[in-house]
Amino acid sequence: MPSLVRWLKYYASLLRVEERPLLPTAGKLHNFVDRVPLGVVVQITPFNHPLLIAVKKLAPALAAGNSVIVKPSELTPLTTLRLGRILKSAGLPDGVFSVLPGYGHLTGKFLVQHPLVRKVDVTGGMEAGRAIGAIAGGNLARYTAELGGKAPLIVFGSSDLSLAVNGIVFGSFIASGQTCIASTRIIVENIVFNELLDLLKNKTLFINSRMGSPMNKESMMGPLISAKQLKNMQTLVDEALSGGNARLVTGGRRMMGISLSDGTDFSKGYFYEPTILIGENPSGWGIKETLLWQKEAFGPVIVIIGFDSEDEAVELANDSEFGLGAGIWTQDLSQAFRISERIDAGITWVNTHHRNDPSSPWGGSKTSSGLGTENGVEAYHAYTTAKSTIINYASTEEARFTDDWFRETAGEVRYG
Repeated sequence: MPSLVRWLKYYASLLRVEERPLLPTAGKLHNFVDRVPLGVVVQITPFNHPLLIAVKKLAPALAAGNSVIVKPSELTPLTTLRLGRILKSAGLPDGVFSVLPGYGHLTGKFLVQHPLVRKVDVTGGMEAGRAIGAIAGGNLARYTAELGGKAPLIVFGSSDLSLAVNGIVFGSFIASGQTCIASTRIIVENIVFNELLDLLKNKTLFINSRMGSPMNKESMMGPLISAKQLKNMQTLVDEALSGGNARLVTGGRRMMGISLSDGTDFSKGYFYEPTILIGENPSGWGIKETLLWQKEAFGPVIVIIGFDSEDEAVELANDSEFGLGAGIWTQDLSQAFRISERIDAGITWVNTHHRNDPSSPWGGSKTSSGLGTENGVEAYHAYTTAKSTIINYASTEEARFTDDWFRETAGEVRYG
């Protein structure tokens, strides 16, 4: 919650320092450029981080002067509705910000295909992103999409392993693994593979022992969003174990019984154990062919594969149709630069994960991870269009001569 204000303050500050460029133009002309709002924009937000993602989109859109309609996920509409009341009480004029809950195939489709909508900004799955983009494109509306991810996390032998393990479990288990940059593919140098696995297993078991109610401040991890997601998670893990030559280290099942932390009855929720799988064959042959390696899981599952060389690590990391986020853990500065340059991802973290700031662009480098970026000046510009004004400051006498295309005397005349 405290981080939300940073986005509003950042874009308010951006407006205070924004300058109108004066472009070099041939002749006695001044050409200045304004950024003007697009008009009505539609934002479609997901169930995970529903308030953060809404504010990340809303702040640049409002700063640019647009009117915004947000269609929140049907699974988590309440925080966005509360945000609407808060902004109204803060003085936002009626009609500038509207929240319209509903299902994507009904409400979302109706909003996106409306001819008055000049931009659509969506965070969601790849299939939904493609469908929405097709509709927006039909109206020639601008389109930004932050879609799927399958973040690799490379751990080199020079890493501080305790630090790396803390980064892995944060990147993999925050929000029960339900984030677009969840580090589900862990790629570990073989010289430290067993040592890291032991540390990671102990940390994961500790998290497991502290699972419970989301209302309990001492709880370390809560449930998945729905029964559908719980079933999907189990299907992916079962496929990897049965046909992917994977071995289960810990987890791999729905939680039952009573929480030792706060007495929560796990059978009444969609709790799934934090899970570690490893590939049994060298370089992960078998596990790389599973849906768990290839597709976005959105659950608390880690798949670990070993490597021997930098080239092998990079090949494994880039072995995905997604390219949103990636992580590198190393104490070798030269290695950090070498590898980060070769990773095909829009965001690459070194010795940290899931860092996010209003000024830092957030977006994917591959089509399956979306189009455009959030955050930074780029997001503000994406909610505006450039308006160019050209003023002729030549004297009246000079202008009469230079701008007379059809004068009686011969000679050169301007074109453009």
